Amino acid sequence: MEYTDTLTQKEGVQQALGMIISEHQQLFSHIELNEISEIENSIKKAKSIFLLGAGRTGFMINAAAMRLMHLGFNVHVVGETTSPAITEGDLLIAGSGSGTTSNIVKAAETARKCGAEIISFTTNPASPLAVLSAHRIIIPAAGKQQLNKTVSHQYAGSLFEQSFLLLFDAIIQHLWQESGVSRDDLWKRHTNME
Repeated sequence: MEYTDTLTQKEGVQQALGMIISEHQQLFSHIELNEISEIENSIKKAKSIFLLGAGRTGFMINAAAMRLMHLGFNVHVVGETTSPAITEGDLLIAGSGSGTTSNIVKAAETARKCGAEIISFTTNPASPLAVLSAHRIIIPAAGKQQLNKTVSHQYAGSLFEQSFLLLFDAIIQHLWQESGVSRDDLWKRHTNME
């Protein structure tokens, strides 16, 4: 498909961006961060941190894992071939809009049996994942199967995935500010094999 009216395209993209930003402003005005201190403390004291998400949320989880690694945490993404067994004293951070994704719930059950702590990010406070978690942040976004426009005009779980990334980056920013680690020290952990 060839476009000729770039002004209309530009306006359309600007309108879409404004809608997305507006949805985030609305969403973040309703997120409760009551457990944020416990979440940050759990991150700081964990021997190893495991992160898990599926589909597009999984991509956001990978970004969160990289951010934690840059801060110097021992981090693993569940499902990667180098990911070891989870044990007591470890932490599982799981993201699932529905909180019912079977492999994520099973991983949380395993983590709990092994004595690891669980933190979840989900839209559903009554979900199996939320119930298994020691700490949770409920993101009041549409799940991927909620196709109506009452919560979001975006497709499927886009608002949840975006808000997870923004919220986790805010947690990382705060942990970094508290740590006193310099930008140069963070850069030393950045990949050098690109």
